[in-house]
Amino acid sequence: MKRQDGFLLLEAIVALVLIATVGMALFEWINSNLVSLAHVEDANARAQAAINVIEYMNTVNPMLREEGKANLGDYRFFWRARPVTNIYNGANYPQGESLYQLALYDNTVHVLRHSGAPWFSLTLKQVGYKRVRELKLPF
Repeated sequence: MKRQDGFLLLEAIVALVLIATVGMALFEWINSNLVSLAHVEDANARAQAAINVIEYMNTVNPMLREEGKANLGDYRFFWRARPVTNIYNGANYPQGESLYQLALYDNTVHVLRHSGAPWFSLTLKQVGYKRVRELKLPF
């Protein structure tokens, strides 16, 4: 019987196929983790942008500014307010009307990436107010 040294060609091909299969599985696992990481980063950026937009919109009186736009760093947004209720006179304590008129508004806010591509939208309910009377002192 003759003794054989080294690998046969078939053994080398099988080894290469096994190494390639393990490499492809490892590549797919890494790729799926990178895609998941990108989704998490986008969700975090969207949540932070939503917080910033809501904080900005807290400074907007929808009765006086029914629509507008603003830039906040890497994104910009625009809004349009629509009244949900009629305009009412506010109540004064202990009786009478206050100095303000009030109404409830739906603010639809559209957030765009800096490139202009739409990112997300949200709707906020806000109270709009307008001073319509002067304070009358009793003396």
